[in-house]
This record gives sequence, C-alpha cells and structure tokens, in this order.
Amino acid sequence: MTMTQTTVPATGSPSPAPPAHRKDGRTAERALAIRLLARPEVGVFLGAAAVYIFFLISAPPVREASSMANVLYQSSTIGIMALPVALLMIGGEFDLSAGVAVITSALTASMLAYQLSMNVWVGVIAALVVSLGIGFLNGWLVVKTGLPSFLVTLGSFLILQGVNLAVTKLVTGNVATDDISTMDGFGQAKKIFASTFEVGGVQIKITIVWWLVFAAIATWVLLRTKYGNWIFAVGGNKDSARAVGVPVAFTKISLFMLVGFGAWFIGMHQLFSFNTVQSGEGVGQELIYISAAVIGGCLLTGGAGSAIGPVFGAFMFGMVQQGIVYAGWNPDWFKAFLGVMLLGAVLINLWVQRTATRR
Repeated sequence: MTMTQTTVPATGSPSPAPPAHRKDGRTAERALAIRLLARPEVGVFLGAAAVYIFFLISAPPVREASSMANVLYQSSTIGIMALPVALLMIGGEFDLSAGVAVITSALTASMLAYQLSMNVWVGVIAALVVSLGIGFLNGWLVVKTGLPSFLVTLGSFLILQGVNLAVTKLVTGNVATDDISTMDGFGQAKKIFASTFEVGGVQIKITIVWWLVFAAIATWVLLRTKYGNWIFAVGGNKDSARAVGVPVAFTKISLFMLVGFGAWFIGMHQLFSFNTVQSGEGVGQELIYISAAVIGGCLLTGGAGSAIGPVFGAFMFGMVQQGIVYAGWNPDWFKAFLGVMLLGAVLINLWVQRTATRR
C-alpha cells in the first residue's frame, strides 16, 4: 500500500519580506545641505569668508595684524548696535531712530556733565535713562496705537535729529559739545567704553570684547530662555502668541528698550573716544545696522533670525569699509558695496526659504 504525504503550508508563517531598497546617499546629503542652508547664519558666514579672502588678495595691508584689529574695531561699532536691532527685527519691528539715538545719548551725557560741572558718570547715567526712555516711548506707541514701527520710529528719527542740532546750538552756541577730557570720572569711564589693550604688540579696542560678550548673551537669550521664545513668537504671529499667553506688549517694548541700551553704549564709546560729539552725526547709521541684521539672516517679516548672523554681517561691513581704504580705492564705493551686499542677502534669504520648504 502506497502512502502519500501532502504538505500543507502553515497558516501562521510570516510572508517573505520585500527586498530592501538601496538608499541613495545623495538624498541624505541633500537633506543635510538643506538643513544647513536653512540656518540663517550659514550663508552670511560663507559671504563673510568670501569678502575676507577677496580683500586678503586685493589689499595686501589686510594681511597685517594691526589692519585686522582695525577691521574688527570698525565691525564692533556696527555689530554692538546690530545685535539689538536684529532682536527687534526677529520680534517683527524696525527702529529707524537707532542712528540718531546714539548721538542723542552722547550729547546728553556730554552737555549735562559739562554745563553743570558734574562728574561725567552723572551724565552717563542720565544718558542711559534718556536712551531707555526713547526706546520705551517708541515701543509703547507701536503697541498702543497699532501703527507700523516704520512710521513711529521715522517720526522719532526726525524729532531726535532736530532736537540734537537745536539743543546743542542753544546750550553750547556751536554744533559740537565741549571737550570733557579733563572732567572728573572721565578716565574711569574711558576704560569701560573706549580703552585699548595690547595683544602680541597689536592694539585692541575694548569694544571688540564687548561685541563678542553681547553676541554670546544674545545667542543664549534667543536659544535658551523663555524670553527668546517670546521674541520668535511675537515676530511670527503676535495674535497667536497672545493667545497662548505670551506677553506681547512687554516683549515688544522691552526690545525697543534694548535698542535704546545699544544706542547708549555706542554713544558713550563715541563720546569717550573723541571727547566731544558732533550733533549732526548719526544720520544714515540706522540703515547700516538694519542692513547688517538683514545680511545676517533676519527676515524683514520677523519671526526668524539669529544673533550670530548679524555678527558676521557686521564683520562684512567692517571688512568692506576698511578693505576699500587698504586697497587704495575711492571710499565712495563703500555705499555701493553695501547696496550690493544687502540686495544679495535678501535674494539669498528668499532662495533659502524656498529651498528649505520645497518638498
């Protein structure tokens, strides 16, 4: 008798796994590249490196350590103000009065101390109060009226420009303040705001150190604190931010006051560097501060940016401004370079946004 066996497949056996797809390394690389390009500081870092290399080749004096110290000093005077301006832009606002506010601060400290024959520190503290007050007023008007900050601060710009000239002429009889270098407290204040120290035989301005310290603090605030989250939130969508409990009014007003603090600091640097202040200066500087922030990756619409980006943006400005001189070119080309860099930065930011969001 013949027996046959029938094999019955097991019903619980797993189905064979489909063949694994081979991963394309280019996909991972492209995703990493897009993530890097989406960082606002990456593009400006590459741009700053390109500008540095360009002047390193075309302007041999740039290769000297003393020349680079001058470049960094020029960059620091822009960068210290560009940092609070950048934070304000991330918060969705502008301040067109930042340039003349620097001079207002310096004039206040100088004239108050000199005319009343007081210690210069009294003028320094009074100037800080005035600068914070200007920032508070700008922020309060923007929040309470709902007017665009462009219009509010344009009005502040015109008011401060006129007051600077008129009050200086009324008090001193001239367009510049008197020399305060012999007054009490001048030496101590100069050490903080305008001193120099030597590194390897090269004179370094103290503002370079302050610039880096302020940049580190601003970066920490943006990335590690609740206040930094508030800045991004109000810049992205203030109504949504208010709905989730973000104090929109406080955040915006405090950002304008930070710009006032920056204006005070740079104003004190100018005062104690040159001992006197020209009342008509400062006009146009606000555009340089805003341009450094935009080149650094801060969007004009708010809600995006970093504190490191404006550091490289300010370095590009300082490098171009000094590099043109070291190359022996006509310094009038500086503004043309600024326009090209600003337009290029806006176009690059637009391209990065579209690339990063493209599926």
